[in-house]
Amino acid sequence: MASNPSAFLVARRDDGFGDVYPLQGGTRYTLGRAPTNRIVLRDELCSREHAEVFPAEGGWFVRDLGSLNGTHLNGEALRKEARLGPRDDLRVGRAQLVFIEDLTQLPDLPQGRPARPPDQGDGLEIKKRLGQTRYLPPVAPPPGATPTPDPARHETRIPPSQAVGVLYRLALDMADAATPAELAELVVDALFRATPAEVAAVLALKEGREFEPVAYRHRGPGQQTYHKVSNFLSHEVLSTKQAVLAENVAQERHLKDRDSIAELRVASLICAPVAADGQVVGLLHLYRTSITAPLNPDDLEFVLAAARQLGAVWHRLRQQASLAVENRSLKDQLKLESELVGESSALAKVEAQVRRVAETKATVLIRGESGVGKELVARAIHAHSPRKDRPYVTLNCAALTETLLESELFGHEKGAFTGATERMAGKFEAADGGTIFLDEIGEMAAATQAKFLRVLEGHPFERVGGNTPIKADVRVVAATNRPLEEAVRAGTFRRDLFFRLQVVQIDVPPLRDRADDVPLLAEHFLRRFVRETGRKIRGFTPEAVEKLRAYRWPGNVRELRNVVERAVALGAGPVIEAADVWLSELDVGAPVLSEGSGGGYRPESIDEVEKRHIRETLRHTDWNKSQAAAILGIERSTLDRKIKGYGLAK
Repeated sequence: MASNPSAFLVARRDDGFGDVYPLQGGTRYTLGRAPTNRIVLRDELCSREHAEVFPAEGGWFVRDLGSLNGTHLNGEALRKEARLGPRDDLRVGRAQLVFIEDLTQLPDLPQGRPARPPDQGDGLEIKKRLGQTRYLPPVAPPPGATPTPDPARHETRIPPSQAVGVLYRLALDMADAATPAELAELVVDALFRATPAEVAAVLALKEGREFEPVAYRHRGPGQQTYHKVSNFLSHEVLSTKQAVLAENVAQERHLKDRDSIAELRVASLICAPVAADGQVVGLLHLYRTSITAPLNPDDLEFVLAAARQLGAVWHRLRQQASLAVENRSLKDQLKLESELVGESSALAKVEAQVRRVAETKATVLIRGESGVGKELVARAIHAHSPRKDRPYVTLNCAALTETLLESELFGHEKGAFTGATERMAGKFEAADGGTIFLDEIGEMAAATQAKFLRVLEGHPFERVGGNTPIKADVRVVAATNRPLEEAVRAGTFRRDLFFRLQVVQIDVPPLRDRADDVPLLAEHFLRRFVRETGRKIRGFTPEAVEKLRAYRWPGNVRELRNVVERAVALGAGPVIEAADVWLSELDVGAPVLSEGSGGGYRPESIDEVEKRHIRETLRHTDWNKSQAAAILGIERSTLDRKIKGYGLAK
């Protein structure tokens, strides 16, 4: 049972004071817009977690939680935590709060601003408030809130069968609604069927306590203009989160506010909160101008029940929309990071193979040098297959020991080995119905190869330390940069497993064999890293592109990715220049081949080879002659003579 509050925070309003937040000793209270806070403030200037009030050293303290607009105590911005005293003013965003240790300490209202009677305003008088409805189960108050007594809960009325039927039908129809607008139309229909309202509207709460009609309708022909809900009533509903029934008590000669709904001579009206996840997101508003058959407490019960149903479904639709946007963003990001980039004929051949094999269930062996993008090819196979909506699981066979690899692939039972403190499902179970990608398959131990081969042939498997057969429908895509034929001859890789994996083989060409793709890949990586870092870099200079094209890329696409990332991180200008492109010297000693030779031999003179080699070395150093001479192992003056003799120019 909660102890008596040791202090209070009271919301200050223009006309007096509003919500009272009791502070219990030993409890930390966060303030902000997020519903997870103990004190939730509906204010767009508040951060999600704006500030906190906490007990310490026999008193209460306040500190800012790194908010965007800051926290102010008695008009001064908080720089560090501060002790609160009676009648201290705390400003969080636009919210004004008064700290008191006893309710008798509330300060008097300013002179000339008398407190408004709580049940009158805009020419309207509230006749009944309702926080619960007999049509629905009671809703628990939010944490820290003080329950408000509701006299209607003690009345014993039998709910009209017609109203119950309308609510039931409304619940069924809401299940098929796809948008808030469809929901609002269904609710307006239900309000007209169950109440004598002449006008009914569903309003959405926008920033700054403004309301926007989602759906509204008049009963029958005539005036079709919707008049907004009274500011007085909307403020009361937002503050108390209770539905209200009001009547017009104003006289036309006393009306000064020409925007007031009382101007229409409304006889009775109802305003009910539409709450989602504990926060008011809208209102139900209906009124009647006729003094005959005015809206009554039974109508108020029904409207509140309809508002509760609307809030629950509205919240679900908002969550679905948010998840759909997030899912779409993640898919777009995954597609961007996993797509094959390039227009060369070598890559087009790979893409054609991917499209053909993706529709089948065949096991695929992807071969190529390290860094060529074998995993991207595997992802493309999965993304174009009928299994694209099922799991895609990856595992690097070279990163684990024999025991751990078997456990990762097939799972293990509790106590199967030291450290196995609980049962764990393996990658094959996790990928059931989808695709598993095994990188560096040539590093798999012989004992694991035998068990893996049985799974490939459709046999069930057991977890390590278990004896329960498990069967999984998994498509296997494997990759290697090792010559598996040599491993088979050496006896380190099973011959039958090799042939079982090589149902379809896709050879990914090295980047040096598709030099035309280098600029496209560089632009692709540049856009990615610019987006991640926020740098304002437009592109590459022609010299930088030529430097990238001339390099042989021994590390393939992975090396190119790293070069671009480094250039984005260290570049100082609006474009990437040749000096920003730092290339490794690991490939300096590689043989220089004739352009267009594809690696084959072509008869050339020594002078032709030397001229081309000097030109490529100068390009590599961005025409830094001292560095080029050092690489070539000649004097700077000798290099100058050869440049002049061969007619080379930058």
